[in-house]
Amino acid sequence: MDFEQQFEEVRHRVKTKLGVASGCHDFDHTLRVLHNAELLAEKLPEADRKIVRLAALLHDFARPEEMASKGKICHALLGAELVRPLLAECGFSGGMIEAVSQAVLTHRYRAGRRPATLEAEIVYDADKLDSLGAVGIGRAFLFAGREHARLHNTAEEALSSEAYSREDTAYREYLVKLRKLPDCMLTAPGRRLAAERAAFMKEFFDRLNAETALF
Repeated sequence: MDFEQQFEEVRHRVKTKLGVASGCHDFDHTLRVLHNAELLAEKLPEADRKIVRLAALLHDFARPEEMASKGKICHALLGAELVRPLLAECGFSGGMIEAVSQAVLTHRYRAGRRPATLEAEIVYDADKLDSLGAVGIGRAFLFAGREHARLHNTAEEALSSEAYSREDTAYREYLVKLRKLPDCMLTAPGRRLAAERAAFMKEFFDRLNAETALF
């Protein structure tokens, strides 16, 4: 098989697994991250686009396991291991498998593992871009709804609460993580796109705060 045939086989396996994942980390999210990664790779032609595309496609492969464990399992750590036999079965070389596995391992914001290659930096940024802007707002509310969280709360309530609780609102996700993402981007084109999306997100939550201040 050539690369595109191998890629389609991986795509089919990922779609099968993530087809039943939660809405904020489903196969649609994977496709958006893949699209983001391809956009960034176009602006960084020195990157190996095959590695970028495969790693973006596989970055959340172990997300269902993490969600089922309520965060006790790190999807990046487990995913980096699970993608190795999958890629080997699809006929990829050892070097390609290692590069993709490392990109999957280091794509997660909260894990603190810094990407060591340009390809891994692109996948990291592509994933963060899907947490910002209008899409990021939608995903934050999807997650909060899944956990039966409140629609909104104050900054004090949000920051003093725990994850996977009734106070784990979209606003809490914004305060704890999302507003910090633009400063964490690793590529120049990623930083530019993140700044644009973050500005929209701030405007939205400022408006939400204003509308709920009456209660």
